Amino acid sequence: MAARGQEISSRVLTVPNVISMARLVLVPVFAVLIVTRQDAAALVVLAVSGATDWLDGVLARRLGQITRLGQILDPLADRLFIFVTLLGLAWREIVPLWLVAAVVGRDLLLALTVPVLARLGYGTLNVSQVGKVATFALLYAFPLLLLAEVPGISSGAAGTAAYVAGWAFTGWGVALYWLAGLQYVAQVRRLAVAG
Repeated sequence: MAARGQEISSRVLTVPNVISMARLVLVPVFAVLIVTRQDAAALVVLAVSGATDWLDGVLARRLGQITRLGQILDPLADRLFIFVTLLGLAWREIVPLWLVAAVVGRDLLLALTVPVLARLGYGTLNVSQVGKVATFALLYAFPLLLLAEVPGISSGAAGTAAYVAGWAFTGWGVALYWLAGLQYVAQVRRLAVAG
């Protein structure tokens, strides 16, 4: 998100955008790792993705390289990682299907706003602070739940702590994810009424 007075560029090749593109490339790598039960490697990919998520935002602001493409790529990479991680965990029966439905249902609700925004001449709206916190919580929740399943960790205190923290982050993340989604729908509604 651009700070007040900071220009948003239409450039494509910037350092933050390259980092976001690399995160997108890691999504299928992670999917293969989780499906093939290579949990330690999958956790490393998630850690790298989380670190680069933070890094691309910091660099975009510090280098003055906030771009329209970056504003699309960054949340897209976040959503894809959340979605793929959630599907992988559900496929492995680590999380229940209702959790997948809750997260996917919220994104389907927001997808319904896209035609309205397009008709009004808007692109994507800025991510709210609540949305950022929700994404943060979910991006921490799922690696913790996966960590709780790693052999050698799962049966000890670290596995228990990861399991409890993972579900705590999941609960907060899903609640905030829906709150942010409802705020977004309300914002679209206000734009539609004003337009």
